[in-house]
Amino acid sequence: MISVQPAALQKITARHLSRQAMLYVRQSTLHQVLENTESTARQYGLRERAIALGWEASRIVVIDQDLGQSGASTVDRLGFQHLVAEVGLGHVGLVMGLEVSRLARSSLDWHHLLEICTMTGTLILDEDGLYDPATFNDRLLLGFYVRYHQAPLSRTRLAHLDTLAPSK
Repeated sequence: MISVQPAALQKITARHLSRQAMLYVRQSTLHQVLENTESTARQYGLRERAIALGWEASRIVVIDQDLGQSGASTVDRLGFQHLVAEVGLGHVGLVMGLEVSRLARSSLDWHHLLEICTMTGTLILDEDGLYDPATFNDRLLLGFYVRYHQAPLSRTRLAHLDTLAPSK
């Protein structure tokens, strides 16, 4: 049985439950899809969390068409584009991903989604908790999580740029 924190239940309204819960499942490469099956299973397992929080199974949409694609950009990530569009239309009450950083590795794409979630009153759920981006503390935490997980990517990019720079 999936445990639900009482504080999480306080964030969920009838309006949230009347809309879809969308689970975004992604791994960056086909190798990860084949080798990291436990991670993929954990991602699909978030569906049970939505049910425990009150969503009807029929209102939970799983988007997994971006499996094997990097989260560095939304280009060619039709699943992510569909997710953002549905949130923007106000059809979504809950966006789920294993880690919020998996939703979008690009800071621009992440903040765009976060802004749309804020405007439409959409909650965000990951393995660590349930967040309401319209509240200051949750938005601060979401911003921190994404920055924290983007740091290794930034270091990798800088190291790559250093190898391209002309030697002095």
